[in-house]
Amino acid sequence: MLVSTGLVMLMVPGLALFYGGLVRRKNLLGTMMHSMVALGIIGVQWILFGYAIAFGQSVGGWYGWSPELVGLQGILSNDTFSTTKIPLYVHCMYQGMFAIITPALISGAIAERVKFGAYCLFILIWSTIVYCPLAHWVWALNGKGESVGFIGQMGAIDFAGGTVVHVAAGVGALAAILALRSRIGYPKHAMHPNSVVLSLVGAGLLWFGWFGFNGGSGLGTGAWAGSALTATQVAAAGAALGWSLIEWCHRGKPTGLGFATGLVAGLVAVTPASGYVTPLSALIIGFAAAAVCYGFVVAKPALGYDDSLDAFGVHGVGGALGAVLTGVFASASLYTASSGLSFLGADGTPDTTYALANLGKDGSDRMALVIAQLKATGIAAIFSFVLTYILVKAIDVTIGFTLSTSDEHLGLDRSEHGEVGFDYGTGATVDDIPESTSEPKSATVPPNGKGRFTVVVEGASDKDLMAAWSKLCQVGVTHPAEFKAIYPLLTTVKGNRFQFRGGDQFSVRGNLKRLFEATLNTTVQTHVEE
Repeated sequence: MLVSTGLVMLMVPGLALFYGGLVRRKNLLGTMMHSMVALGIIGVQWILFGYAIAFGQSVGGWYGWSPELVGLQGILSNDTFSTTKIPLYVHCMYQGMFAIITPALISGAIAERVKFGAYCLFILIWSTIVYCPLAHWVWALNGKGESVGFIGQMGAIDFAGGTVVHVAAGVGALAAILALRSRIGYPKHAMHPNSVVLSLVGAGLLWFGWFGFNGGSGLGTGAWAGSALTATQVAAAGAALGWSLIEWCHRGKPTGLGFATGLVAGLVAVTPASGYVTPLSALIIGFAAAAVCYGFVVAKPALGYDDSLDAFGVHGVGGALGAVLTGVFASASLYTASSGLSFLGADGTPDTTYALANLGKDGSDRMALVIAQLKATGIAAIFSFVLTYILVKAIDVTIGFTLSTSDEHLGLDRSEHGEVGFDYGTGATVDDIPESTSEPKSATVPPNGKGRFTVVVEGASDKDLMAAWSKLCQVGVTHPAEFKAIYPLLTTVKGNRFQFRGGDQFSVRGNLKRLFEATLNTTVQTHVEE
């Protein structure tokens, strides 16, 4: 369990890298901070009262509360969880990692447009009123190992967080999307990832950490952990392959981003099922997740909602699909062999103390389990959606949740944190450009004899570009720092094509993009013409 706890914690920087690579460069650091800050905020909340709400003595099956769990001040180091031999401290830390990563998943849906302070307040309250009660409903046990949460008592099963983590976060993400405005320029202008390399590395860390996420949920190191780990690996591999094949057929080329997204979808879908299904069933779940989640991601522009990094399309849809398919593919024989528990009582009839009792004595009553899974998924989705929507709206109305237009154009890194994710040297950011009191002059004489290159601006008409450029070139006006940096390098302007000689192409392109976005108040794309 100590190793599994560390593996799940590793998923947080993995998620930060995965999300960070998917956003535009100006939002890289701010997006990564949305994941990393949860380690601090929820890490403290969980110890102080979150664990007590989730796993304390049940109050009517709705929430838990045990004073000795508040701050863990009434717990000794040799106290154990329920009927296991796992120290309560270790169980608290392990479950705390789940609590940390769950609200961080939501950040992908609202990336590039929210205030850091408002986001911090959101995850603190969301974890308290949504995650902790839901974890109690599904996972809380009494001293005899019996489910005491009302969803657990329904006979629904969730091995590692299909409903508690992914449905709650994914559907909560959809609620946040609908409660807030879209990013400036979406969907008219494409917003490309700044580094698919970072996202692939992050996805790899998520895959690695997920072995602890699912494997540790059996609360042991025996056959059950091995079974869950195997199902996790098979589903992720199947989904990554399935997504790539679908994308290859649909778009003509398989992408690295598609492979990464596919493997995450497979991991999400197998999470509730990993301790209950055979490897072949896990493979089917992985392929199904790839097909269904791919469809939702592709349909997103037509549906018109701005799910920045597809948190709903992957986690909400994948989690719900996995929860239902858990009921379809759950194996009573695998459960008994892996867990060492029988779901039959002494008289040979199903014992509701244990999971899979809904399957019946011979596993013939599978529909009862599927119905229980559907109910649990629906309850988790509705609960998370309603509370998240109300919470996001309340924060937006009171202190404001989204950035101002100017701050969003500037980017999260500089507007919210005063730093940048990558320092590309002089000219890479506006702050690096020295101020000048003299009027800038164009490069009538090519500087330093360096080669020419052309930057093409897209996303605005030639007429608007020329009008904005003419205004910027007027003598006597206060020139932005970006203008002062690129104007001495400019040789010719023709429509949306700006030719330069000398200077760093990356810096010039970036400054020209920021200059027109600030002047036109719209998103533009720039690229160096090959």
